[in-house]
Amino acid sequence: MNGASREALTSARERLDALTDSTSVDAARLADELASVTALLHREVGLRRVLTDPAQSGDAKAALVQRLLAGQVDEATVDVVSGTVRSRWSQSRDLVDALEELANLADLTTAQRRGALDEVEDELFRFGRIISSSTELRAALTDRAAGATAKAELLHRLLGVRANRITERLVTRLVTAPRGRSLEAGLESLSKLAADRRGRMVAVVTSAVPLSDTQKRRLGDALGKLYGRQMHLNLDVDPELVGGVRVQVGDEIINGSLADRLDDAARRMAS
Repeated sequence: MNGASREALTSARERLDALTDSTSVDAARLADELASVTALLHREVGLRRVLTDPAQSGDAKAALVQRLLAGQVDEATVDVVSGTVRSRWSQSRDLVDALEELANLADLTTAQRRGALDEVEDELFRFGRIISSSTELRAALTDRAAGATAKAELLHRLLGVRANRITERLVTRLVTAPRGRSLEAGLESLSKLAADRRGRMVAVVTSAVPLSDTQKRRLGDALGKLYGRQMHLNLDVDPELVGGVRVQVGDEIINGSLADRLDDAARRMAS
């Protein structure tokens, strides 16, 4: 998102945070209802264009949302969507993307309340790695001829007894309503959103052999100091690296041996 849409999304996230700070709000239900509104606006192109029309006042658009949703969803959901459409959006699709992100954030808020946010974040990363390594599974989950119910049932068999319920909810929503994204991109986005929920950056670390706890701690500390933010490490193993390590933080990739990179990090911090 750019320009007005980026500002609007920031405001929407702040609004959601303020609302979900209250434990009386059912964040899981809010997530489901925001996902339903997302699906509605994805289908109804004309409606989302009206709700993002800069010629219409924010009050008029909020009133339309209240007429459409009152009695269909909780008041909390009406408040979030009404506040969101009051903002200015650069493109009508940006509104739909924002509501989908808010739905995911509401689920991650539930995970955070339960002390399960780290677990969900790790499971999203690991599931992404499974998808990358299994052509058959990826084909089954992205098959356009397969219905949403069949895909949800497959995911429940895969994740139901192995993963946190919130992880299953997030992945199921992504698979059954991809909205033009690749599965890999969607999983990466969810993982980053989970990390951002804690104010952390994600470093994808690929090493030739599993790192020891000491190595993980040293690497995490060094990267955190370099980037000025707490760092979460998503770990993967690739024997072809032959003793090296590859670290990716956003678009930046660091290659080299672990010891060399840590020494370099220490020198950069000291300079």
